Amino acid sequence: MNIDEIYILEDRGFIFINGEDAKNFLQNIITKDINAVTDNNSSFASILTPQGKYLVEFFIIKHNNGYLLDCEKSNVEQLTKIFSNYKLRSKVNFNNESNNYVVAIIAKDKFVSLDNGKNSLGFTIQYRGDPIFIDPRNELIGARFISSLEKLNLSIKNLNLRISNNDSYYNKCYELGIPEKNLNKLKGKIFGIENNLEELNALDFIKGCYVGQENTSRIKLRSKLRRRLLPIKLIKGKVNENEVIKFKNFEVGRILIDQPYSFAIVKLADPNIDEFLNKNIQCGSGIVKIFAPKWLKL
Repeated sequence: MNIDEIYILEDRGFIFINGEDAKNFLQNIITKDINAVTDNNSSFASILTPQGKYLVEFFIIKHNNGYLLDCEKSNVEQLTKIFSNYKLRSKVNFNNESNNYVVAIIAKDKFVSLDNGKNSLGFTIQYRGDPIFIDPRNELIGARFISSLEKLNLSIKNLNLRISNNDSYYNKCYELGIPEKNLNKLKGKIFGIENNLEELNALDFIKGCYVGQENTSRIKLRSKLRRRLLPIKLIKGKVNENEVIKFKNFEVGRILIDQPYSFAIVKLADPNIDEFLNKNIQCGSGIVKIFAPKWLKL
């Protein structure tokens, strides 16, 4: 990621949450400890089903007298509906701020060069009143700049940055094994812990109860994690959503996200994943290769 480049992500949306009960409300629902979200630290989190299945993920930034959530724009409506269902009598407000903010990605080195910037996951500073923070998932993805639309162009000019094709950013995420596109295809199909949310710093096993916490903890503590979401390289042909991946006539995985960046839920045993990892194997009419990110221990 070039230190002089900035990537504008137009597919991101925002929800602002505030109110007297906002902090406790989020603490009882999301997978991350809301106490870790401060003026100097932002977090990555998720909401799961009561059974622990993956629903939606987002970044949480302390903002004014509440919290700003950065999620896929296509998930704003669903996320707001989920919050409304859990609201009951809580004194909390939800506002769609997607028309007022934009996400821009800058290099980690650029962030560190700014006043008070330092290389620490989630570390947050203010630039012209807008937050910038090192991506809490992985420092190699750079820093997220949550800019007011009205300030964006001048901020880019002042920072001596040039706008680059955001495909470079999405390619980097894919190379690192972190899904960024079409996450709605994962909803309800895998457990949050199978989606590597623990390694991406979105799961907290100390904070106490949240939606889906019981099953998530059971899978971890009893070592019952038998599948992982992993990136798939297409070697030949074409792959489609829900196609089965086979190795020596064994079903070892299934495509969940087919394009533009392919990911599959992959078995870790029977046969052992070491037997077919990084090898050309069959998937429908195509040939694929499953690879594991360096940050993920299988």
